[in-house]
Amino acid sequence: MSSTVQPRGTTKIALTAHSWLVYLFFFAPIFVLIVFSFSDDRNVGRWGGFTLEWYQDFVEHSQLQNAVWVSVRVALLSTVISVVLGTLAALALERFKFRGRKVFDALLYLPIIIPDVTMAVMMLLFFSEFFEILDSVFGWDVQKGLGSITISHIAFNISFVSVVVRARLAGMSQVLEEAALDLYATRWKTFRYVTFPQILPGVAGGALLALTLSLDDVVITQFAAGPGATTLPVFVFGLIRRGVTPLINATSVLMLAASVLLVALSLAFQQFSGRSGRPSLRAARQAVSAKPTTNTQIKEGISQ
Repeated sequence: MSSTVQPRGTTKIALTAHSWLVYLFFFAPIFVLIVFSFSDDRNVGRWGGFTLEWYQDFVEHSQLQNAVWVSVRVALLSTVISVVLGTLAALALERFKFRGRKVFDALLYLPIIIPDVTMAVMMLLFFSEFFEILDSVFGWDVQKGLGSITISHIAFNISFVSVVVRARLAGMSQVLEEAALDLYATRWKTFRYVTFPQILPGVAGGALLALTLSLDDVVITQFAAGPGATTLPVFVFGLIRRGVTPLINATSVLMLAASVLLVALSLAFQQFSGRSGRPSLRAARQAVSAKPTTNTQIKEGISQ
């Protein structure tokens, strides 16, 4: 028996056509970009035959390769620090109550809400004033560069990591943690052997998301960058000002492929975290129901 909610007839055809038009609107430019990245004509809008010359130029372009390595170093370092700080922030907000908790929660969401250009101006003013203080007080002539870019990426990545980890913590039962504490485990052991394995998929998903955002950022990086520290997106943006060439097409395709791969891995980790929640809950119930009755059993439970 067919459902009365499901559209039929002309309505179904119109909705299907509308869906295909939306997909075409989103993915047609990407398809055109990929196709013309293999064109043998320097005119980006004209097909001149198939070639891999532009991808070879990307590999042999020293400035592009230097920008790639700057992007990778900044992304890896900012991701590691952001994951640690973002996970700690998520644990503090979900597991503890303290004065100023709501204010801290609101401030943590600011980098997600405010426009990129606003945050870029904020970081520019911060580094200008901070470096001036270091120069006047300690005599340190510090300039913007790799360090300032990394700090800027950490500033907005912490919020995204915290959101992903908090979503995992919110859907996780605390029964297993309480069972570990009942067995006289310390809070550190409870976190290490019980909490962290359960939130690990969420932490990994947040790390991949932070890595993707760091590799793709242009606006904030451009304001925080200094001489000799140019990331790949900023370098490509500079190339576009001089004219679009198929080399930019090839570079954009490679950046797109890396971003899609990281986002896909992040979604896979988040789906895995959702599926792995139920076995943890069953294990928690079994741990609570199997209460030790003697001191020997308690010691055995702690050692396990």
